[in-house]
Amino acid sequence: MLAFSFAPQPSIANDAEDGPQRRAAQSVFQQRLEQDQKLQDIGWKLVSGNAAFCANAIPSIGLQLHDMASYGRPDAVRELLGLSGDIAVLTAAAGSPSAQAGLTPNQHVTAIAGIDPHGWQSQPRSDWQRTKRIHDWIDQRLAEDGSVTLELAGGREIALEPVHACPSRFELSGDNKRAMAEGSRVILGYHFPGFSYPEDELAAAIAHELAHNVLNHRDWLDANGRGRSNVRLTEREADRMMPWLLANAGYDPAAAARFMERWGPVHDGGIFRKRTHDGWDERVEFIEAEVVRIEKLRAKEDVANWSHHFEREIAP
Repeated sequence: MLAFSFAPQPSIANDAEDGPQRRAAQSVFQQRLEQDQKLQDIGWKLVSGNAAFCANAIPSIGLQLHDMASYGRPDAVRELLGLSGDIAVLTAAAGSPSAQAGLTPNQHVTAIAGIDPHGWQSQPRSDWQRTKRIHDWIDQRLAEDGSVTLELAGGREIALEPVHACPSRFELSGDNKRAMAEGSRVILGYHFPGFSYPEDELAAAIAHELAHNVLNHRDWLDANGRGRSNVRLTEREADRMMPWLLANAGYDPAAAARFMERWGPVHDGGIFRKRTHDGWDERVEFIEAEVVRIEKLRAKEDVANWSHHFEREIAP
């Protein structure tokens, strides 16, 4: 079900009509948009680059829409963005069919596969459910019809042909520093430190969370329990999977170790670290061992086929 959903954010401004507050609101929104675009661009590289090895890969177009009803002040955001309706493009991931078709932020979408989503019921504010329904509708059309057509304001129609991608959505959400995976989504908080890292190291952090999804860790933990030792096994697998996902996305797989070397000394916690994770220096060693395996494999096969060569530590 890969389509990129946008979680509801706090109110952009209480009085966006006022000059200073409006400029501040625009600045905040632009910052969030830049973060979200970076997340979607990297996420697209990871899920499309690894599609050949995901057994449940799906057709995808790399498009993320947003619905004004998902904001705390829909009227203020609509005015801020100069929109005449509620549904608009938020991001088109670089290199995706949506970006190649020329979709850009804040283009007003009036219909999707002949259906006007404005007619779908929603609460007047802070309602994310219509946004999810819109992306699910796009996924359904791609799966059943093999393409989807968007109608933009002014009557322009764009037909989008998908490519295959691993099924995971990416969301920028929450006034926090977290990165997490919940089975079908990878979620980064607004203040996640990795946004200041080099792109390949941020990609490593995102790949770690994506690894949890492609390896079905949530389902395994649901079935086998979330004791400390089980969680540690899944975290170790996600660490070891990072360089495989990076390699197929066009990144240097060694960036996974560089990320951990940058992240670990600051965020590992020392003697207070989570016992569900190995120490950061141990994690680097596990990652570096995988990088060696990947380079040997790519010298022979030119790809990092983790579906055949990645050694699981848990029974799938």
